Amino acid sequence: MSNPNMKLSMRLSTIALCLLTAATLSAQDSQVDRVLRQLEQLQTFSDVTISPDGKWITFIQPAAHLSEKSTLYLLDWKNASAHARPIMPDNEATHPSGVTWAPDSSQLAFFAAKSTQNQIFVFPISSSSTPAARARCLTNLNGYAKDIRWSRDGQRLAFLYAENGGGGGPLEAVPAQTGPIGSDIHNQRLTIMNPDGTGLQQITPAGLNIYEYDWAPDGKRFAALAAPGPADNNWWIAQLYSVDSASGRMNVLYRPPKERQLAVPRWSPDGAHIAFIGGLMSDEGFNGGDIFLMSSNGGAPRNLTPNRKSSPSGLAWQTADKLLLTEYVEGGSAISTLAINNATAETLWKGNEGVHQDGNFPNFALSSDGRTSVVIRSSWQQPPEVWAGPIGDWRPITHANSNQQPHWGKAESIAWKDRDFHAQGWLLYPEHFDPGRRYPMVVEIHGGPSGIKAPSWPSPRFDMSVMASLGYFVFFPNPRGSYGEGETFTQANVKDFGGGDLRDILAGVDAVLKQAPVDNDRIGVTGWSYGGYMTMWTVTQTSRF
Repeated sequence: MSNPNMKLSMRLSTIALCLLTAATLSAQDSQVDRVLRQLEQLQTFSDVTISPDGKWITFIQPAAHLSEKSTLYLLDWKNASAHARPIMPDNEATHPSGVTWAPDSSQLAFFAAKSTQNQIFVFPISSSSTPAARARCLTNLNGYAKDIRWSRDGQRLAFLYAENGGGGGPLEAVPAQTGPIGSDIHNQRLTIMNPDGTGLQQITPAGLNIYEYDWAPDGKRFAALAAPGPADNNWWIAQLYSVDSASGRMNVLYRPPKERQLAVPRWSPDGAHIAFIGGLMSDEGFNGGDIFLMSSNGGAPRNLTPNRKSSPSGLAWQTADKLLLTEYVEGGSAISTLAINNATAETLWKGNEGVHQDGNFPNFALSSDGRTSVVIRSSWQQPPEVWAGPIGDWRPITHANSNQQPHWGKAESIAWKDRDFHAQGWLLYPEHFDPGRRYPMVVEIHGGPSGIKAPSWPSPRFDMSVMASLGYFVFFPNPRGSYGEGETFTQANVKDFGGGDLRDILAGVDAVLKQAPVDNDRIGVTGWSYGGYMTMWTVTQTSRF
């Protein structure tokens, strides 16, 4: 006969364990709530710019909620007593974006939404002395519009416009199609107008979608990346064209091989060359590759960075014979110059944060002197703020997030080798780390695969960094297919998704286990986009997670 006291003891132990588990989960939920509430109070910045003369900077503070308005600020940043002034579109307009400066720094143009439709506004700097000066609306557009650029003489404005269309590319939500699929394609066309809003004209053919462009110095031509529509399908096969600004006539300058996408065409100050980024890129606007240079009249482009162990993400002409690059390298980023005559490079700044001047969500801008700049800086140790000054010698301009505190430990770069490739990742330590304990770990795989995980202050939306506040290590690998180790590394998982990159991730976990007290029996894996694919694939290939 069983012992009733033993049964009672077992029941009490089970109840105690349940209560303990519930208490632990409740404490974890409470901690997660505290961390997320703090992160949701974070002040973010976007659309940072600096005037060509280096005197003024602008930045946008996005609205915390859709019902609120984002604010565009203008600041005389060298004046210690100056305050950031809001630039106000009219009362009906919200959510400014896409700020661009006139070449003489006398005015700026930007988009703002009126009844959800973006219109173009201009703002003269002479009126900046008023606390909340109003900008003037130039347009009455009906369709998707983006990417305003002044001609270099300041006499015309250009932008991309999909009249009557939703636009936005494959990464943006658009209204559902109705009727026959593909029956009504609205392509982004290169559109020009006068700075007072008159003379609006779409100059490129309706059948081609323009993805990016740049004015020639003399204003007579554009360099443009284009492909037949619809836009969502064909960015991956875009070619480089020249466009006559008067007639709209287009000539192909360069047809890239199928494994190479193009980004950031930039015309040299003397009009002789066009530079651009060419590489294997997963998504429009998430740039990385090699720097190519070609004659503005066509011909074979020259690769200026064929063996460089980095992934250039943006470029600007510093002089007629020198480029300035932002580039991903070793899990962080750098700003470098590149001489076009002999392809020699000089690194001006390098840091463990993500800095890039082109593509989606740019956070770096340069004045016309090629050195004075503004940047939004962020890392696991430093919440985002706007900084300005000479490259690498910036000083903070804003102090909006001084109340933010990290709820995670140190971040450590982990490097390892898998067969022929060197790989890197970031290991985030738990908050209140105790070297005498063993901890569980979460592995988060980034999207792309052409992408990179660089240090940044965590987001409250799908960022496993917050797990460090609950006593986890968090590992962010940058396996083959990622940016930061050169184009050969980025292309190394072509036709091998889940092969070499999974080996890299597993080897990275092994590297972590050699130097951090991680419990090998308590490791989880997750990811978003391509990282989601890799997560689903990984758990069918190994029982390690």
